[in-house]
This record gives sequence, structure tokens and C-alpha cells, in this order.
Amino acid sequence: MSRQLTADQDDSNLEIGRYIQETSYSRAKKEVHLGHAKIDLIRRKDGDLVVGEVKKSSRYKESSRMQLAFYLRELKQRGIIAKGELHFPEEKRKEPVVLDEDLEAKLLAVEKDILQIMYRDLPPSPRRVRWCRQCAYAEFCWA
Repeated sequence: MSRQLTADQDDSNLEIGRYIQETSYSRAKKEVHLGHAKIDLIRRKDGDLVVGEVKKSSRYKESSRMQLAFYLRELKQRGIIAKGELHFPEEKRKEPVVLDEDLEAKLLAVEKDILQIMYRDLPPSPRRVRWCRQCAYAEFCWA
């Protein structure tokens, strides 16, 4: 993303994810743009602002949690305190995400690692990991 490379928008996993996000949670406001970020869902619950991220499955729950933590921190920096929820409609479940000190510290560490990669002159050599099979960016690594 730092080099303006975009995922294969015709990738079947992205299409399935878009379909699930569009057809789930009809009562919530969808796709709220926050600068460069796009929040899937936003609603009020018991007086609190709740932002939600809709995912196809909980398989990559930790990276989804970090994505939502990033959104929560972006809102916090704008003076908006919100709670987060990861939604897995195919599994009929959701998980709360709270931006506490531990999660914020973990987010900062992940961002530091990302920045170290971004500022390298050359990208790291590709190596196959378990995510490669379903990655919409695979063409860039293995072409």
C-alpha cells in the first residue's frame, strides 16, 4: 500500500468478503470513511459508539483485531471514544475489541515493524507462508 500497489480486486476472497459485508447487518450504518480507512459498520449501543469490522471468518482474527485497533486509535486521536466489535456473520458470532494500553502498545510495535519494511530499498525476499494461498497480493510476490 505504501507503494500504491492494490490487491487483485477480482480475487474471489475479496468478492466473497464484500458480499458478506454488504448483505449482513442491515440496520447498521455501513462503510464510513475515516480519511484513508473505511469502517465497515458504525452504530450506537447503550449510548456508546461502536465500530465494527466484518470478516468472512475468524481464521485471521488477530490481524482483524489489529485492523480494528487501528481504527479505534484513529478515532481516539480525533477525540472520539468508541468500542469495537469484530463480526463473523458466517459463524454467527462477534467479539468485542477494546483499545486499552496493552493493545495500543502492540499496535505501535506492529506499526514499527511495518515502517521498517516500508523504508527498505528493496522488499524482503518472498517466502511462502500459510497466508499465500488466499492472498490477493500473491501475484506481486510470485509473478
